[in-house]
Amino acid sequence: MKRPWLVYGLAFVGGLVVFLFVLSFILSFLIKLKDIDFGKPQIGVLEIKGVIADPEELLRAIKFLKEKESIRGVVVRIDSPGGSVGASQEILEELKKLRTIKPVVVSMGNIAASGGFYVSLGGNQTFALPGTLTGSIGVVLQVPNLEKLLKKLGVEAEVIKSGEYKDTGSFYRPLSPKEKVYLQEKIKIIHEQFIKAIAKERKLSEAKVRELADGRIFTGEEALKLGLIDKLGSFWDAVEEVKRLARIKEAKLIYLPEKKVSFWKLLEEKASGLAESFYLKPWFFPY
Repeated sequence: MKRPWLVYGLAFVGGLVVFLFVLSFILSFLIKLKDIDFGKPQIGVLEIKGVIADPEELLRAIKFLKEKESIRGVVVRIDSPGGSVGASQEILEELKKLRTIKPVVVSMGNIAASGGFYVSLGGNQTFALPGTLTGSIGVVLQVPNLEKLLKKLGVEAEVIKSGEYKDTGSFYRPLSPKEKVYLQEKIKIIHEQFIKAIAKERKLSEAKVRELADGRIFTGEEALKLGLIDKLGSFWDAVEEVKRLARIKEAKLIYLPEKKVSFWKLLEEKASGLAESFYLKPWFFPY
């Protein structure tokens, strides 16, 4: 004997799945539809927040901003204490390419220091608030030494390496005098790259920048006097400046990168941060 309730139940579940699929398709379409400009000019807002480590999402966003013709200009909103050298340099280079195509104005939020200041060099103009914290021009490398702790725990390591410096930064022992000199040389090279980039983009002498490049932070007000930014103003002042440079009166703001929040994304970020703190840190040269 057939069970009608089972048939009805399966039909209900099947119908629910189809309904949810169609609903998700419609919502996705509506989200895309709201970004269609229908001839109205747009201003892209590139948000650079938190530690600058993995640049891929930002690089994809910059590529989109560069290629989308309806986007007439870009505001780069920075709220970052800094990050890794390579990521900061790559973002800067792509912003410099973008500004040759359409106006790029930087807006500093609470903080745009170190690597956050570095990427700000990619704008045609830079705005900051009077109390914005910026500067922190320098490079730091921290190498944890867990030798004593590991010995107490009875943990030892046998190291087999191909060269003298291959295990530089090992947690199992302190740095040797030669390794300290070796790493200090790398710090000096990267620091010089930072100084030269600032001198070039801010049109300052290297001697002047070198005086400021001791790791000090500056308020937005101080940064203006030192020539590290162009104007004091809010995010909306930066938007108005983009309108002026792009010669448009009204524009819709398009925020990038798109925010995608999921459990797995958060888990991945936490795991990545933990690995960086305990394993990758010796070779993480933060700006």
